[in-house]
Amino acid sequence: MESSVAPERAQDAATIAEAFRITARRHAGEVAIRDRAGDVSWTWGELLERVDALAGGLRSLGVQRGETVALMLVNRPEFHVADLAVVTAGGTPFSIYQTYTPDQIAYVVSDSGAKVVITEQAFLPQVLAAREQLPGVEHVLLVDPPQEGAPAGTTPLADVAGSGTPFDADAAVAELSPDDVLTLIYTSGTTGPPKGVELAHRNLLSAVRGIEEIVQFPPGSRVVSWLPAAHIAERAAHHYLPIVYGMEVVSCEDPRAVIAVLPQVRPQWFFAVPRIWEKLKSGLEAAVAGMPDEDRSRVQEALTAAKERVRLEQAGAEVPADVAERAAAGEETFAAWRAMLGLDQVITINVGAAPTPVEVLEFFHAIGLPLCELWGMSETCGAGSVNPPGAVRIGTVGPPAPGVEITLAEDGEVLVRGEIVMLGYRNKPEQTAETIDADGWLHTGDIGQFDDAGYLKIVDRKKEIIINAAGKNMSPANIEAHVKSSSPLIGQACCIGDRRPYNTALIVLDPDFAAAFAAQHGIEDASLPALAVHPEVVAEVQRGVDAANEHLARVEQIKKFRIIEGDWLPGGDELTPTMKLKRKPIGEKYEDEIEALYAG
Repeated sequence: MESSVAPERAQDAATIAEAFRITARRHAGEVAIRDRAGDVSWTWGELLERVDALAGGLRSLGVQRGETVALMLVNRPEFHVADLAVVTAGGTPFSIYQTYTPDQIAYVVSDSGAKVVITEQAFLPQVLAAREQLPGVEHVLLVDPPQEGAPAGTTPLADVAGSGTPFDADAAVAELSPDDVLTLIYTSGTTGPPKGVELAHRNLLSAVRGIEEIVQFPPGSRVVSWLPAAHIAERAAHHYLPIVYGMEVVSCEDPRAVIAVLPQVRPQWFFAVPRIWEKLKSGLEAAVAGMPDEDRSRVQEALTAAKERVRLEQAGAEVPADVAERAAAGEETFAAWRAMLGLDQVITINVGAAPTPVEVLEFFHAIGLPLCELWGMSETCGAGSVNPPGAVRIGTVGPPAPGVEITLAEDGEVLVRGEIVMLGYRNKPEQTAETIDADGWLHTGDIGQFDDAGYLKIVDRKKEIIINAAGKNMSPANIEAHVKSSSPLIGQACCIGDRRPYNTALIVLDPDFAAAFAAQHGIEDASLPALAVHPEVVAEVQRGVDAANEHLARVEQIKKFRIIEGDWLPGGDELTPTMKLKRKPIGEKYEDEIEALYAG
């Protein structure tokens, strides 16, 4: 630390560890962490006590400054204790995706150099299997040992807390430097083995401080922790941000339950990937479709007018009085929807990680939920650019965030510079040098454009642009976003067309909506393989593809598609844990299906 005098505000701390101690002492009696069931609820003061006790125990196990500790946990209160305890002891915690196999676990633990793994019973078989390949792992700590005792080769986390010699947490934190590695984020590996992104304390503090200039959250603000802790979005939004600003974190251990949890929490900030927003939109539209004729007509007219109002406002045009009046007629219904969703107290809501169809953004703006797109990467702490509340430009990811420089290379690649840029990739100096140039610019691999207001638009990944047989460049992600938003039945879509005469798509059914569709249409066999070839399902998907094509240029349109007879799961052959498409593996696995789409 540069000064022996602690700053008054956590935002001004030198390290996240120091920021935590400032927040915990200033908000000691306020709730810091709780689970959604209400079984666990800790104040900031109680959280500090738990963190310091475990940090001392970890020191006794040899976790010194610079040591790495692996965490494999669901979203639960104990995660925050474990993570902060490692940081307080001077170490570097990092999280492992819950879907990882023993081989994948072994790879990231070995690459990180971790000697301690903290996990829970649900993942213990994978962790112990991985440990057979990891002679350097000395301790496996179990958050929830069974009543009959911890399995062989493991130690209950509770036995470690408070053990060992007396530990001065404040002194340990004072030894930390802003340049010390705070955490590792292992990229999800669309093109090869994951790379360990090293993020320093100063990197995350810079990203979190920038939020203050964009939006001011009131005291007692709540967030829902539901994304994988191995993803930068979860760590930044639902861990580091609450640490610095004293927010209450509600843990949702099952990400599939997040929509049900929102009304229980009524968060002030909510971030989700496009698929969540697409599902919410489809659910509300289905509710309208099920209304009595008179009510349905009234709500649809108001919704149509509200969307028109949004488009006019976005274009900078005057909204005619009749449009404003017709849109206002739906406000009672829209307010009820916001309350039903649990989003009636939000200060801001965001979407990112993939392109979001304009139709989805316009819908939520129309009903009084001004959804803001943002853009960032693991290598930039998840920060980069964001649409500020009240000044959203739909179709962009906003202007550069405070303290962030963004420029475009000659080929349109987005380059980023600032305190948010990572230290580098662990054990990969050559790849670090390829990514961060001599002038400090991070080469993101994304292709972008700036509009006349300085707002950034992401076109696609540089390496994923489709160039068809006629030499036309296209964004597969943009095409896929339109296809997925065109029908609630479509859960995933992968556009094929590179060096091909026309575009085709592999389509995966959404399990939830597919089951509902089967029930509504009296289809007895509701399994995904059976529904993939059912004529009514195929016809409905075709209607969705046709609707998507109306929003695409002729050369971009999907000419043929194939419904895959199954599901694509995060961390599987086709999707990364963060649900990005593994395009090359998909092309190899479904080579026969793809070739059949171009036969004849």
